[in-house]
Amino acid sequence: MQPFVAALSVRDDLSAEEVRALHDLPIHLRSFQRGEEIVGDHTRPGRSSLVIDGTCGRVVQAREGRQITAVHVPGDFVDLHSLLLKVMDHSVVALSDCVVGSVPHGHVAGLCERHPHLGRLLWLSTVIDGAIQRSTIANIGRRSALQRLAHLVCELHTRLAVIGLASPNGFTCSFTQTDLGDILGLSAVHVNRTIRDLRHRKLLSWSGNQVLFSRFESLAAFADFDPTYLNLQKEPR
Repeated sequence: MQPFVAALSVRDDLSAEEVRALHDLPIHLRSFQRGEEIVGDHTRPGRSSLVIDGTCGRVVQAREGRQITAVHVPGDFVDLHSLLLKVMDHSVVALSDCVVGSVPHGHVAGLCERHPHLGRLLWLSTVIDGAIQRSTIANIGRRSALQRLAHLVCELHTRLAVIGLASPNGFTCSFTQTDLGDILGLSAVHVNRTIRDLRHRKLLSWSGNQVLFSRFESLAAFADFDPTYLNLQKEPR
């Protein structure tokens, strides 16, 4: 629960009782290998899944291939919305080796009833999911390939920094170029060329699983990255 608590604490103050309530939730841990399906399309999960370690993607499968519509990092509930929607209209797939904790919907609902403030924060997390989705649509629809990749790097760095998994000048990322293509709406060949062009511009380097940049501010300016949609300001909810 610690990454989730950290993500919530950036956005609002949690009482000691609320933190205990989160840690007291019954969580069943499972490990998934890269490429494994964590939550299936058209299923009725009955549980909400929290990423403990690794990264995973929200996937919509089309006839022509898959589109990764969102990336989830430690501290993210990947399907909290299934508590109300009941039937999943997409799948969630491991983009690296992952550890995921699942919490029965009944316990999530009970937590919201006993702690209305935590209920609002869980609601906030689903609202932020929607904001990230809007940003992803705008990124694919209105930015160049170079800006798309730069924007994704800025977003991931910002989100990972919140939970202590990024350095000032980079982070570890296990995405393949095929994964990046499915996130950005590009071919793997185009992704390779885009990484090379960004390196040539001295905006970032991507070697193996290490993403590095000399100045985040320069990369963010190039990508037109505005973190407002991540709602990182602390205020009463």
